[in-house]
Amino acid sequence: MTQSEALAILKTGSNVFVTGEPGSGKTHTINDYVAYLRVRGIEPAITASTGIAATHIGGMTIHSWSGIGIKTTLGTSDLHAIASSRHIAKRVRRANVLIIDEVSMLPPETLSMIDAICREIKESSEPFGAIQVALVGDFFQLPPIVRPPVGDDSQILFMEESSARFAYDSPAWGRANLIVCYLTEQHRQDDSEFLALLSAIRRNAFGADHLRRLTSRTVHPHAAPKAAPKLFSHNVDVDRVNEGVLAHLPGEPRVFIMSSQGQEALASALKKGCLSPETLRLKVGAAVMFTKNNPKEGFVNGTLGVVEAFDHHHTHPIVRTRSGRRVEVEPMDWAVEENGTIRARITQLPLRLAWAVTVHKSQGMSLDEAVMDFRDVFEFGQGYVALSRVRRLSGLHLLGWNERAFQVHPEVLAEPSVPI
Repeated sequence: MTQSEALAILKTGSNVFVTGEPGSGKTHTINDYVAYLRVRGIEPAITASTGIAATHIGGMTIHSWSGIGIKTTLGTSDLHAIASSRHIAKRVRRANVLIIDEVSMLPPETLSMIDAICREIKESSEPFGAIQVALVGDFFQLPPIVRPPVGDDSQILFMEESSARFAYDSPAWGRANLIVCYLTEQHRQDDSEFLALLSAIRRNAFGADHLRRLTSRTVHPHAAPKAAPKLFSHNVDVDRVNEGVLAHLPGEPRVFIMSSQGQEALASALKKGCLSPETLRLKVGAAVMFTKNNPKEGFVNGTLGVVEAFDHHHTHPIVRTRSGRRVEVEPMDWAVEENGTIRARITQLPLRLAWAVTVHKSQGMSLDEAVMDFRDVFEFGQGYVALSRVRRLSGLHLLGWNERAFQVHPEVLAEPSVPI
């Protein structure tokens, strides 16, 4: 299905699950739908399952929007307390369209709780209180993180069976009668051989020939390109690389501190999800990655470059991108808007050190080149997500892998309602 065909279905008001391979334009399609709604005076509720995804789409986490916070179960007292909250009840009553991005990382009990809250506040027995839901994600990428129950464990209304891990396991998923819009166009990769390899991982058809192609991209750590970002499974490896390389550059670092405004809880969520750090230390020669889109200035989320200098007042770094463009980087905002009003805002340079990044934080990025270490992969889909960040096989430099690196979750493969 093309993006325009999916958009036409969204415009009918149907409940929709927008899915597809990485780089198929899921977020772009939803952004087009948001623009269509706003022209008609309809402000959708824009949410995501994680803070990082929320910052990408200019929304808030679904946990914050619905009032469930860190709860993993919902008791009757919880439900009544949330429904009695003036600002949450006002927000839900006003919603006609609810968008949940990265729904694939949302546990089933959370989707059930959201459905119950919407029905309670809207005083409707219809799924999600008759709000149109647009669920966006790809179950072949990173699965939800399993956490122990947190909440009122008396009179629990929604806690799925222990074997249920994915949003489609929630009864609310089935009741919503979702139309599946599987996007088939590819807007990231332009290498047919690499696309075939990624498709094989997705279909659980990864074999010796595919491994041979990846093996041809293996490099020794000391021979890996120094300027290419490194993708690791664990934060400790990322911090070790970034801090170590920066320390070896000459001179004192310039320090840039993030500022925030608005509701403290929302600002805190923005900070947690933002790819730019609260304290950013830069030196001339630092490898950096842009963390926000600004095509007019010549960069998007994932654009790589090197700090070439600082302006005369030492307030803005000047970055030379891989394409050769010289950009004086000024602070940008990440904000949570609701019905045209900014509820919270953070401001920071749209940069982060780019010698290393975790696979989880790489979601949504498009990279020309990357060094990847899959030796400590611990979750299904991590290798697939990381590999799908680069545009072509020639941009991949592989340090190593373990047996899970090229596997997707077997439960997703066995689920008939999830298209491959």
